[in-house]
Amino acid sequence: MSRRMDAQTGAAFDLADDAAYQAWRAAKLARFPKSLAELTVEVRDPRALSAGERQALIEHCERANMAVYASRAGGDPDKEIPRRLGLQLGLSDLDPNYLADDDGISPLAVAPHGARGEFIPYTNRGINWHTDGYYGERTVRAVLLHCVARAETGGENDLLDHEIAYILLRDRNPQHIRALMAHDAMTIPARIEGGRVERPARAGPVFSVDPGGILHLRYTARALSIEWKNDAATHAARAALEDILGAPSPWVFRGRLEPGMGLLSNNILHTRTPFTDSPLRRRLIYRARYYQRVGAD
Repeated sequence: MSRRMDAQTGAAFDLADDAAYQAWRAAKLARFPKSLAELTVEVRDPRALSAGERQALIEHCERANMAVYASRAGGDPDKEIPRRLGLQLGLSDLDPNYLADDDGISPLAVAPHGARGEFIPYTNRGINWHTDGYYGERTVRAVLLHCVARAETGGENDLLDHEIAYILLRDRNPQHIRALMAHDAMTIPARIEGGRVERPARAGPVFSVDPGGILHLRYTARALSIEWKNDAATHAARAALEDILGAPSPWVFRGRLEPGMGLLSNNILHTRTPFTDSPLRRRLIYRARYYQRVGAD
């Protein structure tokens, strides 16, 4: 059975169908890359991909839910670069998240003043394991990061395909998966500002399967502003996942985007190390979040 057929049926993620899971698992691990270099595509102009460049990016995302492109755009600050690249890969429905610009694209840089500076992505602090948009009402299925400028030091990302995380956790104990698929496994408390509810509390699963049979992960390792279901199964599952994410692993790739480079992903697990800017190097990453997956039909 092909990976696409498995995705359509969702049988691989049914805890009652171990045969389907084992077949999918074997195929997934057999074709998984050994390094981030295997997932890197040289791109002449991200605004106008060639057929081969586009196909390579899509195939890498099908293989490992991520791809890196290295282009000649350098430090060009034109936000049309990530927007046009996304459109060519079936990414059109941007998530207009809080603090994004009016076009839905967020300029991730140190913001010493204003509302943005209160949120970690707009500081130079490190960010622990998470997926994007875990607090939103709609599901963020793809994320595009485009580098305009890197920091003087730091700012690397650790990357882990969420399907690999699923395998590692299910192999440890399938009941961990069951617990984290509960509809109330993880709750984001309401955001209240000035006595007004700006965002209601949102409960949901950590692992879920889309109607098309695609696995999705909603997760953050942060301890503040998160409420986990208070039962033994959820506590054990959360601890096991934290143990997996905290251990050295050949499945985790680390890299740093240079100007003109970008990371495409189906909203995989990722981190960011702390960084230091200098007068000559001030980190600027454009982030676009989408409700579609990369290359979705």
